[in-house]
Amino acid sequence: MSLNEMRNYLSPAEISEVFDSGAVMKSTMSLQRFVVYAFLGGAFIAFGGMLSVMVAGGLPGLAAQNPGIVKFIAGAMFPLGLVLVVIAGAGLFTSDCAVLPFAVWKKSLRLLSATKIAIAGYFANFAGALLIAWLFALQTDVFAADPWKSYIVQMSIFKTQHGFWVVFVKGIFANILVCMAVWMAFAAKDVAGKVLVIWIPVMAFVALGMEHSVANMFFIPLGMMLEADVKILDFLWKNLLPSTLGNVAGGLLFVAWPYYYIYQKNLKSNLKPKHINPAVTAPAQQPDMCTTLN
Repeated sequence: MSLNEMRNYLSPAEISEVFDSGAVMKSTMSLQRFVVYAFLGGAFIAFGGMLSVMVAGGLPGLAAQNPGIVKFIAGAMFPLGLVLVVIAGAGLFTSDCAVLPFAVWKKSLRLLSATKIAIAGYFANFAGALLIAWLFALQTDVFAADPWKSYIVQMSIFKTQHGFWVVFVKGIFANILVCMAVWMAFAAKDVAGKVLVIWIPVMAFVALGMEHSVANMFFIPLGMMLEADVKILDFLWKNLLPSTLGNVAGGLLFVAWPYYYIYQKNLKSNLKPKHINPAVTAPAQQPDMCTTLN
């Protein structure tokens, strides 16, 4: 057994060889299957949002005395969503902001196909997050009483009070950490390792108050359902649009491009780890989403 086979993680160069496999897999799905796949992604992120609100929102006294600790607790609960996405399997627009461009630059996925995946994934994520907000968060009344109602209402208002540029920059930073969590999850060969490397950066971006568009598809509409004074136009223009654009920039420019540039000469090497199915990493043998998504 070689040293590489004994390691329980992949090196960055090895990650670069398999990072696009998820994009290639998505390109083989029919539109209907992929929409369900991405719908789950939005729902899973909303589950993490629900847990974060329930725990952190129930600590108003601690928040008044030690707001940093409550921010940490909120961040510590939220990674449930991305853990479900990565381990159980689901589509997430924000991680695709890095995965899809990387696959396009590797020439294992066409730009048109990647664009279709991103658009379909975005709206399916939105639908999944909205359903969880309405069905499980609103219909069950878990946040109907204070301090939880006040917490989510204030959060929704706060997230729509910043300028376009501020939210855009926060979106960049949030998705750098989310995409790095997914990048590192490719490195781990066991579930415990994947959970750990996902948890740390996702916890960090939430605790730091950065903006994740799919999470905001849950948080802000839920606040509006609970009578937050937020208009639909304010939600879309003051938060969702700039956070989405920031997420795209963060994943594409600060994760996908640097790692492609660094390891592009290794992309045709023989670094493929044995546990990766060769059929998944051989795009020439796979149908393109330009033909399957129609």
